[in-house]
Amino acid sequence: MNDQTPHFDRDLPTSGIHVALIEAVADILRRLELNEIDVTFGDLKIRVTRQPFAAAPAVIMPPALPTHSPISDMAPPPHHVDNAGAVKSPMVGTAYLRPSPDAPPFAKVDSKVKAGDRILLIEAMKTFNEIIAPREGTVTAIFVEDGQPVEYGQSLLVIE
Repeated sequence: MNDQTPHFDRDLPTSGIHVALIEAVADILRRLELNEIDVTFGDLKIRVTRQPFAAAPAVIMPPALPTHSPISDMAPPPHHVDNAGAVKSPMVGTAYLRPSPDAPPFAKVDSKVKAGDRILLIEAMKTFNEIIAPREGTVTAIFVEDGQPVEYGQSLLVIE
């Protein structure tokens, strides 16, 4: 050990703060370009952290509050909708609004559907599962996009 390296066993106080030890740990932190270091020596535990200097203070903006607009197939899709006419996903998978990329969609906003009509597909484990309209009515909102992942119980569309 050189003269500038603290002798921890000899310099350790029985109580209070040991400034030389903290300075040595801080020096190691700087030299190794670390942001944080923890040292445990017997019952003594030291944590030294450094925070990089910022050129300008960070400004954290609160998230924008959503504006109320009529729900349509162009609105951002909510994860769950409390609507009696909401058709929810029976599984986790990928939703498809059409049978193939060049085919028309099974249902669109304002389209009429009958109970038993295919309204979309959900692919799960390489199997395409037909989602059938549970009732007759008009599709008033679609909350998913073609090829979008969906969760179990997520609202897919509304039939009123």
